[in-house]
Amino acid sequence: MNFIITAALNGVKQLYNEDVAESVINIQDTRKEFEGQATIVVFPLIKFSKKSPEATANDLGSYLVEHVEEVIAFNVVKGFLNLSIVDSYWFDLMNSQLLDPSFGTFKPNGKKVMVEYSSPNTNKPLHLGHVRNNLLGYSVAELLKASGYDVYKVNLVNDRGIHICKSMLAWQKWGNGETPESTGLKGDHLVGKYYVIFDKEYKKEIESLKIAGETEEEAKKNAPLIKEAQKMLLDWEAGDAEVISLWEKMNGWVYKGFDVTYKNLGVDFDKYYYESNTYLLGKGIVDEGLEKGVFFKKPDGSVWIDLTNDGLDQKLVLRADGTSVYITQDLGTAQMKYDDFNMDESLYVVGNEQDYHFKVLFLILDKLGKTWAKGLHHLSYGMVDLPSGKMKSREGTVVDADDLISEMVSTARQKTEALGKVNNLSEDEKDSLYYQIGMGALKYFLLKVEPKKRLLFDPAESIDFQGNTGPFIQYTHARIKSLLAKASYVTAKTSNDMALSETESDMIILLSKYPIEIEGAAKAYSPATLSNYLYEIAKLFNKFYHEAPPIFKEEDAELKQFRLNISAVTADLLKRGMHILGITVPERM
Repeated sequence: MNFIITAALNGVKQLYNEDVAESVINIQDTRKEFEGQATIVVFPLIKFSKKSPEATANDLGSYLVEHVEEVIAFNVVKGFLNLSIVDSYWFDLMNSQLLDPSFGTFKPNGKKVMVEYSSPNTNKPLHLGHVRNNLLGYSVAELLKASGYDVYKVNLVNDRGIHICKSMLAWQKWGNGETPESTGLKGDHLVGKYYVIFDKEYKKEIESLKIAGETEEEAKKNAPLIKEAQKMLLDWEAGDAEVISLWEKMNGWVYKGFDVTYKNLGVDFDKYYYESNTYLLGKGIVDEGLEKGVFFKKPDGSVWIDLTNDGLDQKLVLRADGTSVYITQDLGTAQMKYDDFNMDESLYVVGNEQDYHFKVLFLILDKLGKTWAKGLHHLSYGMVDLPSGKMKSREGTVVDADDLISEMVSTARQKTEALGKVNNLSEDEKDSLYYQIGMGALKYFLLKVEPKKRLLFDPAESIDFQGNTGPFIQYTHARIKSLLAKASYVTAKTSNDMALSETESDMIILLSKYPIEIEGAAKAYSPATLSNYLYEIAKLFNKFYHEAPPIFKEEDAELKQFRLNISAVTADLLKRGMHILGITVPERM
């Protein structure tokens, strides 16, 4: 409603002979208990009017009614000026903007942004925490893309280290040549099985050593298995052909398994980085930091940075023996990613247990004079919990992503069939629908909560065709598509001289906010903002649908067309918005 801002600025000038900044005019939606559609917060204006808030609001309201044809009435509630907008304005808004196929699309802004997400370890399958990570990363990338950015999705795979060697060693010892083909297991599940076996056998050795008189700390260090795993890691780093061959084989199994899970989750990547190729990076940056005096050496030869003046602590960046630590690699990888893509911004989607790490990483890069460091962001997210006793994983510790997906589809099948909504669908159509509903429920439930918050996820609760759920929005979209099909709908503009109901004007106001919501959600890196906006659209549409007579039986052709237009725009925006969240909406349910 830019015309109200412009008119209000003119009003303040005419009434009080004051030029005020556009930011002073604060417009909000009018609260439901008051008449009107737009509200001006008057309090910032009283220093110009030298009057009470109520008197100032009455002055400005009278001016707007007299000088702005779209404003037909006003009322004042304390320091709030509520404006009633003529119905023809909303019809014109529908005709000129909402029906335009380009509505809600953004032109390219010329900026490049990288979103790094997933970052799995290749010693076990993806789990529930990875699911939230992947869904957040994908949807934020799609949000940024929708708002005009050139987006690169990347995945840094943690494919080396002692944890990988544990799985490799256990398979060597107890695998008897098992393969995904011989067992029927997905490759990541097979490798994860041997990671668990290593842990069990390692604990047995620790207990034996403790019985023999060693402390727990001594036993953990001296257990033969851990020493063998450490030797395997050294052999890998030395390029031992046999170890490298085993590593390549088992990682290959895992990658194939991950690909299946990624496909089922509906996420993708433009580029993969592998820790096995990046773990030596960063040593050149350490040398650069020493030359610039950003880093310092301790007497033992280790390299550090002192961040105490920044409210942090001293941080090791290179060990005394010259080997890298985790942040050394991250410094080098950050430089490599920038060299590869020259992006304006880079977003790391990583759990909140790494908050401190990223504060240090970004600060070091800034102190090194990396101009692009200002564009680095950490999208920190909270843990996902399940109700007690729900979905025990095969390892008994974390919930496997594949098990979760299977459970969601199964629950969707049970709930949908219980409602009797699929009797006219073929078996293939039913299977597709159950998958869409199950995954829509999972994704929406995890994305509707602000990323920083820890959340409790109940699979059964998420699959509900009422309330703030993915299936409710999916069902609303399917209902609209059925309605449009019955009415043989074709887009057409209508006249602007009809009377609007309050719900109809509310629908147009809410739908018109789509571009603002996309832009705001992208800036905040928050799919939750978009999720809840889409729910508000679906909820209000259901109110509109129940208040209006059966739309396709409406006798007034213009009114019927207008209501069908509202329905069509609603379906389009629900589909586009859910697509950004990675959720497909069925045409029928």
